[in-house]
Amino acid sequence: MQRSRVSGEIFEGVDGWTVLLYLLLLAVGCISITCATFTDESAESAEIFSMSRFYMKQIVWAAVAITTGLVVLLLDARFYHMFAYPAYIGGLLLLLATLVLGKEVNGAKAWFEFGSFKVQPVEFAKIATALAVARAMSAYSFSISRFGNLMKIGFIIGLPLLIIIMQNDTGSGIVLGSFLFVLYREGLDNRLCVPILLIATLFIISFLLTPMTILILLILVCTLAATESGVKTRIVYLASLAFWTILLYIAGGIISPGRLSAYACLLTVTCLSLVPVAVYAFRNNLTNIYITMMLFVGAMIFLPTTDYIFNSVLKDHQRDRIHSFLGITNDPHGADYNVRQAKIAIGSGGFAGKGFFEGTQVKYSFVPEKHTDFIFCTVGEEHGFIGSLIVLGLFCALILRLMHLGDRQQEPFGRIYCYCVAAILLFHVLVNIGMTIGLMPVMGIPLPLISYGGSSLIAFTILIFIAVRLDASMRRNSPGAL
Repeated sequence: MQRSRVSGEIFEGVDGWTVLLYLLLLAVGCISITCATFTDESAESAEIFSMSRFYMKQIVWAAVAITTGLVVLLLDARFYHMFAYPAYIGGLLLLLATLVLGKEVNGAKAWFEFGSFKVQPVEFAKIATALAVARAMSAYSFSISRFGNLMKIGFIIGLPLLIIIMQNDTGSGIVLGSFLFVLYREGLDNRLCVPILLIATLFIISFLLTPMTILILLILVCTLAATESGVKTRIVYLASLAFWTILLYIAGGIISPGRLSAYACLLTVTCLSLVPVAVYAFRNNLTNIYITMMLFVGAMIFLPTTDYIFNSVLKDHQRDRIHSFLGITNDPHGADYNVRQAKIAIGSGGFAGKGFFEGTQVKYSFVPEKHTDFIFCTVGEEHGFIGSLIVLGLFCALILRLMHLGDRQQEPFGRIYCYCVAAILLFHVLVNIGMTIGLMPVMGIPLPLISYGGSSLIAFTILIFIAVRLDASMRRNSPGAL
């Protein structure tokens, strides 16, 4: 009787749909890893259940993850709010320790090794960062419209991101950029959200277009972006642009003919033409014009740094992946190999797939990292379009359910945290499956709950079950909540 009462207290208010979706994806992961690593030699071997097999290790990790989830449910919901900042500091210390004492794997110094086990602290740093962001944004005096508060959130997200990039694990670090979705959900101005997203676009197109072409595009975009100010502002800007163009042309012909490049001339004219626009905006109190001008100047400052970032910050294999993704280079036996084999595997699955243990591309190891980063190839080849659609449907349902848990929270901490978890999951799914089918560059990001790995599995379990625990606490205190 006592045991039943304890069990009832643990699961009281727990959202059954979220737990069910979690367990289904966990089962898909164990099955997919078994299919990816089980060979004919394994079937004939007496060590079919040996712990040296990846699928057996993953089953053990799954059991550990479920146990960890139960422990998360046992803790009081106030614990996660109270220890959000200490957990964040602990996560930073772990990342710093990894940077100094960690083991390098695939070019990234992001692992601790304990005998045959490896732990990746960055996975747990994501949990700590999500808790810290939720704690900071749920403060009574917090307002996302205040510059100081926005800088505080940027610092919380940027500090672990910087350490992770120093570990040469850029792909894992970029995941923290998914918190932009949370900031947008909490009311961040669109005029700040969009430019942040466009930074990545500007970085990519800098490899495809000349500086002159990019400058012309920026002028057109920024001119058209000031929709709130009406046509009159554009007329002022274009008239100013024409005036300074003529003046510079005349001056150039008299003073230094032929010494200024077309790019330098256009950049000079553009900057000069902003002066009367700034005066006009000041007189008419047009704040959005200043924002547009700041974005333009910021883009002009950022653009020259792309060469430095690409050549000095990124490693050789990262540069090769970007060139391959953009189609600048064609290396079917090098940088293109992983994605090419992944596409072949998924395409060969057709509509219904080849069936369990019948995936030849995966089975005979034509697909590299078949049980980790490219585990989705197993789903696509053996279960085809139908199986892939089911897995995607499960992920979509889980992400939407987490967003639903956030929407019905009565406290901002729970709402913001649930959206952080949904954002992290969404980013992982989009990037992992995107890189598998060639829509994203290869970043080495696991598919949540499905890719092999204990660190990733346990970390995602903790992420999800904290959200479930916060929701359960709210439902216990508000029995009428749906």
